[in-house]
Amino acid sequence: MADSSKKSDISTPLATAASAQTRVAATDEPAASPKPSCKGEGGSFYIGPGVERAIHGQPYERSGNDPVYRPLKIFTLDPAESRLEGSIATVNVPYEPLKPGPIGRVFEVDNYDGWQYLRRVDLDDADVLIRDGRDPSPSDPRFHQQMVYAVCSTVYAAFRSALGRHIAWGFTPSEDSKDGAQRLRLRPHARNERNAYYDKDQGEICFGYYRADRQVAGRNLPGSMIFTCLSHDVIAHEVTHALLDGLRTHFNLPTGPDVLAFHEAFADLVAIFQHFSYEKVVQAAIRKARGDLRKASLLTDLARQFGHTTGQDHALRSAVNDSAEQKIYGADDEPHELGSVLTSAVFEAFDTIFRRKTERYIKLATSGSGVLPPGELSADLQRVLADEASKLASQFLSICIRAIDYCPPIDLEFGEFLRAVITADYNLVPDDPWGYREALIDAFRKRQIYPRNVDNFSEDALLWRPPTNSVPDIEDLSFGILKFEGDPGRPSGQEELRRQACALGRVISDPQYLRAFGLAHRGDPRLGGDDVDLPCVQSIRSSRRAGPDGQIVFDLVAEVTQRRTVLDSAGNPQFDFVGGATVTLGPSGEVRYSISKSVLNEERLKRQRDFIYSGAGSRYWTSTGGRTSPKSQLFRLLHD
Repeated sequence: MADSSKKSDISTPLATAASAQTRVAATDEPAASPKPSCKGEGGSFYIGPGVERAIHGQPYERSGNDPVYRPLKIFTLDPAESRLEGSIATVNVPYEPLKPGPIGRVFEVDNYDGWQYLRRVDLDDADVLIRDGRDPSPSDPRFHQQMVYAVCSTVYAAFRSALGRHIAWGFTPSEDSKDGAQRLRLRPHARNERNAYYDKDQGEICFGYYRADRQVAGRNLPGSMIFTCLSHDVIAHEVTHALLDGLRTHFNLPTGPDVLAFHEAFADLVAIFQHFSYEKVVQAAIRKARGDLRKASLLTDLARQFGHTTGQDHALRSAVNDSAEQKIYGADDEPHELGSVLTSAVFEAFDTIFRRKTERYIKLATSGSGVLPPGELSADLQRVLADEASKLASQFLSICIRAIDYCPPIDLEFGEFLRAVITADYNLVPDDPWGYREALIDAFRKRQIYPRNVDNFSEDALLWRPPTNSVPDIEDLSFGILKFEGDPGRPSGQEELRRQACALGRVISDPQYLRAFGLAHRGDPRLGGDDVDLPCVQSIRSSRRAGPDGQIVFDLVAEVTQRRTVLDSAGNPQFDFVGGATVTLGPSGEVRYSISKSVLNEERLKRQRDFIYSGAGSRYWTSTGGRTSPKSQLFRLLHD
């Protein structure tokens, strides 16, 4: 046990607190059950493997006698930052029993460094427990293992809290898993290279290590060994790629300029907002920047050590644009550059709301003038501003994560993400007295990020609408019939998930409703002779979301897709063009939204063809045997 006198120094992210303190029925990993067939399955639709992945890799559910948290020491930024600015902290992660590695329910840390198997850290060892884990040290491989586990667990908790359910991984479970669990493998010492990436094929995150340049910036030693697994930003960024893949596996298809750019921007946003989880970091940044978040580089910079040791005198990326000119959307930009436009838009909206909420405190501290005097802010004002920034960052992180459930399942564009954010937030928090949604809309407008097919840029116009074709309520998917394992966010088993998928599959494959879900029947003349697969139910998940005012919203969220094999008349090899929809159903089984991308949309098809054959996307596609497909290890290529 940790010294109780030190408990106030332990950081507990709000999402971690919500996740760790939630208790439902504690069960063992569900055993595999026979796959039942249902009417229509295999004939008019089929069920994808993602449906049953919700059963594998479920997080540990705390029992009444378990501790709530496991406190662990980490680097909150990277090893080169000053301890006086909070670079070392003890963070509470949701408790679970661990095997040496550590190996838990959803993460498994690998101890192979390419030449040898290193000693595994045992976080349940009494000597380690009493010290809140191993002390932060760049030279201790066992701390490296602890670091990746702790940060990944914290980010996972943020996703789980925002979505109201656990997240299934997007890769196939390892065949050598003895308990049938699906774990993301974390490799702190994967390769000697200046890179870190999520490898979907292997179900792992690979963290590279390298020698720093001879000319470095910051508090770094020239030629020293740099481990990307010790960068809080790199870890949070990479695990976000894996989590996003579990939520929307087709976001890995580089079908347009925004897809990979969104992956990068979203992962950067998660890493940035995670900075605000650490009290000392936030207070140090507030103090140095005198309350101006735009100047708080400790919070807005990403991967500073990586940038400083690879030929740059600044961080790898930042949420704030330092140039005099406003960055605007440009479809031809490199994915990281394009992603930075989205990152800066969301952060600007965050900063706008922060200023609105803290204006009253500034006025109180300045006798109503609102003009801060020279010198350092008072300690009380620093604490108030830091508390507001931390709470608001947690809210914005949840807003962004929840929006994924309102994005189309494929070919995402930035404008569609804005619509998803506005709709998701409106559904949970209809009253918006501080103007969160207005701030987001204004920030996107300034950067010329415009969604397609909207009449104007008002909040009302940006909300997704119910399907225009009248789709009947699906009674078999009402919450009165659904079966849960103690909580709406935890499915009862494979058989129940397949039953739900079958109920949805029968509706989406009905010829009179195909259009509402972006699908088509085989032989449709609008296909121009191309073939289409049967519609596929990719996933179906129930959620229980809690709003800031205590309101509860229940939803059922599903992905349906359909693959069209394009026989290109221009002489190019054939390629896949995917359509489908994200379907949201209410508690009575009513189809509230069908956020679709039609498999018959010729304009979108042309954009994809141009992107993969003559545009910037050609770097991520390869043609062999008369077929064009995405390259393997996409994120390794993207981060190289």
